Amino acid sequence: MRSTLLSRRDLDFLLYEWLDVLALTERKRFAEHSRETFDGVLDLSEQVATRYFATHNKLNDTHEPTFDGETVTIIPEVSAALDAFAKAELLGMTVDERFGGAQLPATVGNACFAWFQAANVGTSAYPFLTLANLNLLIAHGSEEQAATYVRPMLEGRFFGTMCLSETQAGSSLADITTRAEPQADGTYRLFGNKMWISGGDHELSENIIHLVLAKIPGGPAGTKGISLFIVPKYVVPTGERNDVVLAGLNHKMGYRGATNTVLNFGEGKYTPAGAPGAVGYLIGEANRGLSYMFHMMNEARLGVGLGATALGYTGYLKSLDYARTRAQGRPPTAKDPAAPQVPIISHPDVKRMLLAQKSYVEGALALALYCSRLLDIQHSAQSEEEARSTTLLLDILTPVAKSWPSQWCLEANNLAIQVHGGYGYTREYDVEQHYRDNRLNPIHEGTHGIQGLDLLGRKVVQQGGASLVELAAKIAETVRAGRDSEFADLAAQLDATWQRLVSVTADMFGAGDLEAALANSSVYLETFGHIVIAWMWLEQAITTIGRSGDFYDGKRQAARYFFAYELPKTAPTLELLASLDRTTLTMRDEWF
Repeated sequence: MRSTLLSRRDLDFLLYEWLDVLALTERKRFAEHSRETFDGVLDLSEQVATRYFATHNKLNDTHEPTFDGETVTIIPEVSAALDAFAKAELLGMTVDERFGGAQLPATVGNACFAWFQAANVGTSAYPFLTLANLNLLIAHGSEEQAATYVRPMLEGRFFGTMCLSETQAGSSLADITTRAEPQADGTYRLFGNKMWISGGDHELSENIIHLVLAKIPGGPAGTKGISLFIVPKYVVPTGERNDVVLAGLNHKMGYRGATNTVLNFGEGKYTPAGAPGAVGYLIGEANRGLSYMFHMMNEARLGVGLGATALGYTGYLKSLDYARTRAQGRPPTAKDPAAPQVPIISHPDVKRMLLAQKSYVEGALALALYCSRLLDIQHSAQSEEEARSTTLLLDILTPVAKSWPSQWCLEANNLAIQVHGGYGYTREYDVEQHYRDNRLNPIHEGTHGIQGLDLLGRKVVQQGGASLVELAAKIAETVRAGRDSEFADLAAQLDATWQRLVSVTADMFGAGDLEAALANSSVYLETFGHIVIAWMWLEQAITTIGRSGDFYDGKRQAARYFFAYELPKTAPTLELLASLDRTTLTMRDEWF
């Protein structure tokens, strides 16, 4: 029976026919792997996700975690699923062998993890955060810190979080007030609170390792004075309860199965070693904490985009299944009211909605796995130039890979509800939950506004536009490959739209009005993203050349849909951007 979580056939196409992940095994880092190991872990992931994660997704939503003032209670199915995940050794799929991981390519590892996000995004949030946490410790922590915390995380005994936001600061991290006071023994004592901390408290693991942004008194103002600390729920190795206290749970419209918390550090409920404050351990150098945290944040941003894609994908497959089995109405040309009703997939408008979903979710999945392959090349770079070029590409594509799926795979969920008709917004069907779960992703790990400013205000202009130049070269390669094929018209359309974007970008900055240029950065992000996804679709279409069958025909049709219905949407937004319109800038508070 075909899965309604993800399409294994699509994953195989993307991994083996388009991205050629087997070529990665020619690199030293991945030399121990093969198609057999890749397929084995993909099969295992689908099985565990289907058996242990998908089966309690709705229960996780209707019976969200509760807090009685002392203990968080979570349905037992969550613990059983995470135990199965840990026993299958899936948390360490992409982690270095020297730490106990399997050292698989991120391309394969992320394809595997998408199964869990599609099956149950709430439960999958715990290993998602833990993996990003331990990867930061491996990259920036000391050998002692990595030895102390990484292996227990890989074994599923410790879970991890990231603690950035505060009630008064939100995304403005320069304004955080949590302080870390140095102690004579080299540790720190932390005082303050953190808001919106996913996985911040529970009884699912032996320990929770918080990575906390805080300021050391006397340090520089703003973000330059932020340091990063390890603050465990239980002090290692003594096991003493640290002064990290759950103040309460936030109740969100989606992701209900993952605890979302307000944490107090150093409120005095516990006094480890008889002193006030939560015990913390500095990571790396003081006042460099935000740069370290970006390692976790960028990984999380790609992961949020992948999760948004997975939720859009499963909603698409479920609405496709529904459209094939739900009989309603007759073709406009059918005059006999006694004739049997037809499946709604026969109706052109339903086909339009399904094609839109297919173009969004399969385009987004292609981008997520493309970025994952860039990570693999970066981690196994065979020259400085290769490392540089992949880093430049990742820099400019990361805000797109986070935000575009969060917007358009959410729209796929919206269309999945529409395909279901009146049933779509009832809780008896899954698609309304998928929409609620996915609605968080345009905010998670940086809103669209933040990603737009990052793309236009930093990534596009960094190093004299080096990232934009690198991306332009890659798109040009695809255009050249498509010009002499059946997709020559799509190649010409992509080339013209991209060149227009480059011209508009230059004019926006050339005008010397930075405020006006950045005012519509979210519009720029959306426009940029649509062009990138068109590139992903042309890449996929070219890969289908000379191959026959329903699957390949479907890819070609979805590519043509995106170029006919979606890419043209960039023309008016490019005109708006070129005009440096100041409507939003000149609007006054009093006029609302």
